[in-house]
Amino acid sequence: MQDRTNRVPAAIEPAREKRLLTLWVIVTILLAVRSIPAQSIPTATRAGDLQIGGGFSFARSAYNFTPLHLIGGSFYTTFAWKHHWGGEFDFHHVKGTADSTVYERTYEIGPRFFLVRGPLNPYAKAMYGRGVYNFSQNRANLAYNIYTLGGGLDFAVRRSIDIRADYEYQNWAGFPLGTLHPSLITLGLAYHFHE
Repeated sequence: MQDRTNRVPAAIEPAREKRLLTLWVIVTILLAVRSIPAQSIPTATRAGDLQIGGGFSFARSAYNFTPLHLIGGSFYTTFAWKHHWGGEFDFHHVKGTADSTVYERTYEIGPRFFLVRGPLNPYAKAMYGRGVYNFSQNRANLAYNIYTLGGGLDFAVRRSIDIRADYEYQNWAGFPLGTLHPSLITLGLAYHFHE
């Protein structure tokens, strides 16, 4: 006799996780944008601080004990709602330099802690998200949960322009032949919204 319990097929689970993660990111960004003041408000009473930027990413990874060097782009946005505390959303897409069919694409969100030292803003972050790995010769395209620790430095070169140097160490859970641990360096430029 067949088991007729209500089970969700395994193929549907990743799609559901991806939709939930996307919804969470959209709601977080909408709440951040909604809280940006329409007029100039003194810093002490503003709801938060927003910056949006992009950059070039360089990654070192390894699959099946073979080192991979990847290069690509990134998008990031940060929102600070308290002194020293905020959140960050990162998107990275990097392709292999030796084999362009290999790529790693990540979507991450999480808290960040930062300091303000004149034009320098060093920070640390811990993020969770989803990573998509496209295997060589397009043999497979699979998604995995990822956990990231990182940090960097934002440098205010103008009142509204920040330059960023960022480092991430990612942990791709459940990756075949052991967990994947890419390291990424991003050099970027952001627009900083202010009063």
